[in-house]
Amino acid sequence: MTLLPSAARLGLSRASLLVSALAIAAVLAMPLARAQDDPMVARVNGTDVRQSDLAAAEEDLGGNIPQMTPEAKRDYLITFVGDMILVAKAAEAKKMGDTDEFKKKLAYARTKLLMEQLLQNEAKAAVTDAALHKVYDEAIGQMKKEPEVRARHILVETEDEAKAVVAELKKGADFAELAKAKSKDPGSADGGDLGYFTKDQMVPEFSEVAFKLDKGQLSDPVKSQFGWHVIKVEDKRERQPPEFEKVKDQLENFLVRKSQSELITKLRAEGKIERVGAAATPAPAAPAPTAPPAEQKK
Repeated sequence: MTLLPSAARLGLSRASLLVSALAIAAVLAMPLARAQDDPMVARVNGTDVRQSDLAAAEEDLGGNIPQMTPEAKRDYLITFVGDMILVAKAAEAKKMGDTDEFKKKLAYARTKLLMEQLLQNEAKAAVTDAALHKVYDEAIGQMKKEPEVRARHILVETEDEAKAVVAELKKGADFAELAKAKSKDPGSADGGDLGYFTKDQMVPEFSEVAFKLDKGQLSDPVKSQFGWHVIKVEDKRERQPPEFEKVKDQLENFLVRKSQSELITKLRAEGKIERVGAAATPAPAAPAPTAPPAEQKK
């Protein structure tokens, strides 16, 4: 087994390695009698490595793990955890765990892990279906009613080209096909379809005309900074709220940050922080620490 290939390739910091080692060491120190759903996956110099150890390592490494097949990733994590155990045992043999420097780092890492665990618990408790829908409903209720237009357009260089396009359309040419053939807009492959948009999402010259047209109506040539447009309005409606599932991740992030921020604010208010030997000029306020939310049960 190669010594710490994963750590070297990933360029992990000493602090990150220490926290990783502590997290895995805490699991390895548990009694041997484990649940049946936590099988042993390897043994390193007599120390059992279980599935939960791989899960802890994977969570710690996160996006630093290269893209690979599930089988290759499993082997990668076994190697990583195994190397950590080998190095940790070698460090213990040298009594490195008895030094004051290590004890200080150990205390800091323990504090950090406890903080992250509590913040994760707060996040998990906050992100419920009921809470998500409550935030969603409140946000939707605050959305102002705003008209939207769905339109197609054909963009050309000159006014004469635009007039020629209008003439073809009035003779019965298909707008979408003509857009594919003549429009210089990147969306021409979709037949010039711009989808639904509000007035402020387009340049003023374009919006002024598009929002005055009736459904199915065709415009005269319209000049903007991009060239000359011919516009056809396909539909008009009030702005629709985004579907719940499409914004669910944003809602979860909001609830996580809100719950964690409220906890930190509460603890700061209840706690007593005394600065000793502080600089004359106060430093900017430190942001509240955060931790990723624990995975929710499905």
